[in-house]
Amino acid sequence: MTGKKILIVEDEVSIASALKIKLEREGYLVFLGTNGQEGLDLVLKEVPDLILLDIAMPIMDGITMMKKLRADVVGKTMDILILTNSTRPNDISDILQYGVVDYLLKSQWRLDDLVEKIKTIVK
Repeated sequence: MTGKKILIVEDEVSIASALKIKLEREGYLVFLGTNGQEGLDLVLKEVPDLILLDIAMPIMDGITMMKKLRADVVGKTMDILILTNSTRPNDISDILQYGVVDYLLKSQWRLDDLVEKIKTIVK
């Protein structure tokens, strides 16, 4: 068991649940937030080793969450992996300015590939 903490901030329950189950089987401690506000609250409470972050969510979107996270000492250097359906150039440029470890389109990855990617980030 790795004991490493991963926070999934995703409003699509089926995606979040599948990721949680798979990552827990790999030995990670997994926490779920369904919007950016829940995500921020969980970051401060759990201090995860990696955040898997969606962009389009209710209450607070992922870009706003990243802005707030990067403004806080706890989140200034935290690893963030973006999982989104957005291909809009403005979204991509907004995301990249916050120093994310990667940007993945949901339609272009398989669960096993994502887990392997996570293993390279969280050691």
